[in-house]
Amino acid sequence: MKNILLSAILALVCFQFVTAQEKAEAFDKYAEAARKTWNVPGMSVVIVQDGKVVLSKGYGVRELGKNEPVNAQTLFGCMSTTKAMTAAALAMLVDEGKVSLDDKVTKYLPGFRVDDRYVTGDIRVRDLLTHNTGIGNADFLWAWTPELTSSEVVSRMQYARQAYPLRGGFIYQNIMYLVAGQVIEKASGMSWERFITDRLFEPLGMTDTYPNLLMSLKYANRSSAHHEIKGKIQPIPEDVADPIGPAGSVWSTADDMGKWVSFMLGNTTVNGKQLLKPETYRELLRPQVVIPPNGGFYPTTALTKPHWTTYALGWFQHDYRGEMVNFHTGSLDGRTAMIGLIPDKKLGIYIFGNLDHAEVRHALMYKAFDLFGFGDDSRDWSTEAKSLYDGLKEKTKKQIDAVKAKRVENTKTSLALADHAGKYFDPFYGTVEVIYTDGKLRLILSKDVTADLTHWHFESFMATWSKAWWDENLISFQLDPATGEAASIDLDGAVFTKIKKTN
Repeated sequence: MKNILLSAILALVCFQFVTAQEKAEAFDKYAEAARKTWNVPGMSVVIVQDGKVVLSKGYGVRELGKNEPVNAQTLFGCMSTTKAMTAAALAMLVDEGKVSLDDKVTKYLPGFRVDDRYVTGDIRVRDLLTHNTGIGNADFLWAWTPELTSSEVVSRMQYARQAYPLRGGFIYQNIMYLVAGQVIEKASGMSWERFITDRLFEPLGMTDTYPNLLMSLKYANRSSAHHEIKGKIQPIPEDVADPIGPAGSVWSTADDMGKWVSFMLGNTTVNGKQLLKPETYRELLRPQVVIPPNGGFYPTTALTKPHWTTYALGWFQHDYRGEMVNFHTGSLDGRTAMIGLIPDKKLGIYIFGNLDHAEVRHALMYKAFDLFGFGDDSRDWSTEAKSLYDGLKEKTKKQIDAVKAKRVENTKTSLALADHAGKYFDPFYGTVEVIYTDGKLRLILSKDVTADLTHWHFESFMATWSKAWWDENLISFQLDPATGEAASIDLDGAVFTKIKKTN
């Protein structure tokens, strides 16, 4: 046993003296093996250390069924890693004296409203970036109805009720980053898209980076989104985050993201021009909100076992091996992204993937931290993370099976199917429609999002979505106790009231 322990220690000591090139080669082999283990069609990765790119490479293919390989110039979606860019853009305006993070949002956007009058008047610019305004998740405003404009999405927030007190919790909130983008527009006189392009992408030399999907479509070397549908991984149509651009619409490449990673490691003077003051840069990474256990952090805490978890301005944070880690994931249907930084080690990594929620991204981030930050190649993060997330997937399946087991067989609806039809409305959620056609019910959320409703039991129906990669949902109709007619629909806790016909 002593010999085994001594050999392990010697191996670790020896690895400390491996060159950066040798570490890059070791990571390269590990990344490709991990990609295959997780069945990800394509990935690209860039690692930056001490201001230099030590690896920038693509793996796999851009789209299954085609032979076009991913390389370091292949375009992927950045999704929610965009948030840190929006925060940096606001920080530039802070440096110019045009914005204070502690200003009230209504100073810049007098028409901004949430349901609570007091909260509306006290939300600060800083609060927009820290997910603690007290407003619950409102992604349905753009995910269900993508035809809504950005202004319409923000306008709907006047009906958003508090899920917890202002600055009294943590619930991930994309829409507030959209509001932050509007503050940037008001304070700078430029659109958010123009501002981050002119003030961030161009000075950093990120020539293949675009602020939204529409502007990126001209780029030919692009990846395709993939999802597992009924056990088979296949390409799916592109999800669009443009309506909430400042929260997640940027597109880029590994080569370009290497420049962004370097910038966020503190290299904020580029070509002799200071893009951010040192004190403002430090504020971006200063912990702002404590995230409590089971309060919105990542399952990987089961592996990393942090002593604390916080959120900064566009960054999740925790301690790892005595160092502060700043990171953020990005996800849309069929895509993943992740950025991770250890500033005190001058080490950062960015990972793109083209398979829905392929959590190999976490494994590769920590593997890079171990290899390049601590000279340690001993831990098999891919195997550990795969076991963790497979276990969570199995747990979810059992929970779904438990719900399905409670189905009461051989029940009938109180109403004829056709009597459930009609339009249903909520000022926050908008209008949905149930139609009766060919002897069946169909739910219409938008022109692109519909669901076939199959009777489940009593007044509940199982919704099978037109987007085959979406999970099924139970939808319940409530009846008016006075008339027995359909009165409302409950969809994932969102309640829509039936619009009565007028003569």
